Amino acid sequence: MGLFDLGGKVAIITGSSRGIGKASAMALAEQGAKVVISSRKQEACDEAAAEINARCGEGSAIAVAANISDKAALQNLVDTARREWGQVDILVCNAASNPYYGPMAGIEDEQFRKILDNNIVSNHWLIQMVAPEMRERGDGSIIIVSSIGGLRGSPVIGAYNVSKAADFQLARNYAVEYGKDNVRVNCIAPGLIKTDFARALWEDPEREKAVNKTLPMRRIGQPEEIAGAVVFLASPASSYMTGQAVVVDGGATI
Repeated sequence: MGLFDLGGKVAIITGSSRGIGKASAMALAEQGAKVVISSRKQEACDEAAAEINARCGEGSAIAVAANISDKAALQNLVDTARREWGQVDILVCNAASNPYYGPMAGIEDEQFRKILDNNIVSNHWLIQMVAPEMRERGDGSIIIVSSIGGLRGSPVIGAYNVSKAADFQLARNYAVEYGKDNVRVNCIAPGLIKTDFARALWEDPEREKAVNKTLPMRRIGQPEEIAGAVVFLASPASSYMTGQAVVVDGGATI
């Protein structure tokens, strides 16, 4: 396994009961990591953890429900991972939300704050919770799942894109602060992926066909195609990489 070997590592992945988060957790476990599944509903987390344990061996995954807007719940998530497996080596901040679709002129203050809190502040909280032990050990990888939306404007998901652009800067700043301690902080910027977030598009064959025509690879991506980038950034293969944004978008931004 070599450069991608994650044996002995412990990873927390938020929003991992489905989609990109679940695919990433599975991929990390397949490379030997112990993974902590987390999303809002315990039942969904339990199901995802059971699937990973069935494929990768019993004891590969545990499930801890947590709402990313609840700081105490996130602290419990981190504390449980440490109590179960002793430490946290990898953090994947994948969970995010977008409660508003339309021009920014129409967004309510409460909706904008929710986007910023869930997509930026919660990541900041989690990083603060896991970074001290990583810095003390002199080893750790923190990965924020951002979006190509953070690289572009949009007439309908502008506030979401603002939050995702901020995630790039969050990674850069923490990379500067933690680099001397060998703790790396990077982002992944997925393009359009076949997840529940984009369900309205890919369930409509005509809309999906129209979008596919605009992409060099002529198709939207699958969650598993983001998981490879997560494994790369979590593993020794990316040991000299920090503060960066890996774009995985089928060529959409080129």
